[in-house]
Amino acid sequence: MAKLEIKNLKKYYHLGNKTEFLALDNINLSFKEGELVSIVGESGSGKSTLMNVIGGLDSDYSGEINVGGENIKNLSNRELDEYRKKKIGFVFQSFNLIPHLTILDNVTIALTLSNIKESEKVKKATEILKRLGLEKQIKKKPTQLSGGQKQRVAIARALINDPEIILADEPTGALDSTTTLQILDILKEIADDGKLVIMVTHSEKVASISSRIVELSDGKIIRDEENKDYIKKEGNLLENNKAGETIKNKKKSHLSFLSAIKLSFHNMWASKMKNFLIAFGVSISLVSLILMLAFGSGLTDYISSLADQYTNPLYVSITKRAEKDSSGNVHTSNPLNPLGFKDPEEIDKLIADINQELESHGYTFRVGEDNVSYGFNKMTYGSAQFTFKVNEEGKYDPNGEQTSSPQNIFYVYTTPPYYDESNMIAGQMSGMNEIMFSKAVMKLLGMNDYEDVVGKVQVAINIPSMHINTETIVSDTLDSHPTISGIIDVSNMFENFPVIYVSYDYLTALIDYANQGAETPIDFYPYSIYIKTDAEETTKFITNYIDSLDNYSGSVEQQMVSMFNGMLSTFSTALTIIAGISLIVAAIMILVVLYMSVTERTREIGVLKSIGARRRDIKNIFSTESLLIGVLSGIVGIILSLIVGGILTLVLNSVLGFAPLTFKWYYFLIAMGISMVISVLAGLLPAAKAAKLDPVESLRHE
Repeated sequence: MAKLEIKNLKKYYHLGNKTEFLALDNINLSFKEGELVSIVGESGSGKSTLMNVIGGLDSDYSGEINVGGENIKNLSNRELDEYRKKKIGFVFQSFNLIPHLTILDNVTIALTLSNIKESEKVKKATEILKRLGLEKQIKKKPTQLSGGQKQRVAIARALINDPEIILADEPTGALDSTTTLQILDILKEIADDGKLVIMVTHSEKVASISSRIVELSDGKIIRDEENKDYIKKEGNLLENNKAGETIKNKKKSHLSFLSAIKLSFHNMWASKMKNFLIAFGVSISLVSLILMLAFGSGLTDYISSLADQYTNPLYVSITKRAEKDSSGNVHTSNPLNPLGFKDPEEIDKLIADINQELESHGYTFRVGEDNVSYGFNKMTYGSAQFTFKVNEEGKYDPNGEQTSSPQNIFYVYTTPPYYDESNMIAGQMSGMNEIMFSKAVMKLLGMNDYEDVVGKVQVAINIPSMHINTETIVSDTLDSHPTISGIIDVSNMFENFPVIYVSYDYLTALIDYANQGAETPIDFYPYSIYIKTDAEETTKFITNYIDSLDNYSGSVEQQMVSMFNGMLSTFSTALTIIAGISLIVAAIMILVVLYMSVTERTREIGVLKSIGARRRDIKNIFSTESLLIGVLSGIVGIILSLIVGGILTLVLNSVLGFAPLTFKWYYFLIAMGISMVISVLAGLLPAAKAAKLDPVESLRHE
């Protein structure tokens, strides 16, 4: 039975203007196992076309090509891939070895496409290379071999899958006469071992050692004769010559993901500088993304930490929003505090609404008189007359000369109920006839030692808008001016302003004193309501409910945090857009480079297809390369982010005294994920292009 039978084969090339060129004209041939056939003819006679059709590289023809009784015309694309992988071994004139792979890897690549175990691949390839006299060249690259050695490697690659047919296209065309004889001896030995070997050659000398010569001219067979002088010997190059199963029944094995990674890594390492520069370019975008996230998180944490210093997780602060008329003007029905709570009924209704909301959501906590307190704060303009005794050095001295220092004041606060001794810089919390100041008071007094201020400086306060003037009150009602009981730690935005802190009861008493005998007494309303809760969860629930109302909001600190967070959100969005644009640019860069890589490696793609690589295998190799570029970019980006972040932390700590940078572990995961995703997406089109390349055209590519 014939191993290869060709019946009525015709092949047309479609030229421009709907013109067709007949390359093979009604070819009928039959070949047996163990033949060494030379196909000869002038250039353009159809030799290479016949080789490509037999090898399954070109399936655009009419007629039949039966291999082992199976018509390959009826095979699907995937089955043709399997046919080239299992049935055919190609040997090319220009060797077509992959330059960045070792000799061993060049031979085992066909087995890699079949997902053979590493140990089995190495063992089989080593044995074949040893029989071909290349056991000492295994670890070398193709550029380190002579022409004859390269062709032996190509023969080893063709034999590795134990094919039934060897197709050699001008196998000695690039070799000298001595090396030519050596290669022909090897091909003859392969045929004598029982393989069908078909050579395309221009050389009559090469053809003369064949067992059969087929000559083509203008796509037709003009000669088909046996070589009567051919002497068949007992072959010993190959150990096995198994009869193959049909392709449709063959168990199919494909390139695994791990093998694709290994191949891709070899490919990337061959152009390591180019790939590193790509990764570096992408990493710059990732650095901006990571730093944006770190800055956003760091600033948010910093602002929140400042707010946490002056708030308490078990307290809810409620303030009244400004009421505006239809023209957008703020109502000033209460000249003392237009934003204050106007009457007890309003407070009672608000508390009732909060309790109803708590009950409807299953909370057991209820707001009542035992957990509600009040507060007041106002930006105002007034004056404070500080009175104290100092010596010649400006330090407190009870026996020194009494002096006074008039200063403007800006803010009047009642001490929130969650402030305690931990908020004090010096001294103690104020009570009746006592006040506390922010540390800016030290600059006003020209003093550096808190001990010279606390309990030793009296203050006469005059706030016209509140009708408070302790000079009048002292002469009429009080025994003495209030004393500074302590210096309190307030938020950073107020630490450079002289803020007065008094107890709510003392401020109420001062207003009451001021109202005594006044022609127009002031209606004093609380500005803030403080609710002490039973748990942080309750605090968050009530705070969220208050924020949902139109007329109320949280404390000043909370409002400032909300404002800053809004600014940070805008800032982060802008940075995200910038980072996104840079990532798009990076993706385009990867796309362009991979497209160039496809062009540079067109012949390599043709070689892979000639040894049975499926379209999916080619896609996987290029997609895996883009994935590895993404991984490398992510690693470089993370390293650069840590380096740049460390430098920025040192600089900001030196300049600002703090560094609002918070690197969270999942930022790096996000960056790595984005890097991998954009790299894979950018690699889809080049991978698809590589997979669609025609194998014949690819092998001809220069």
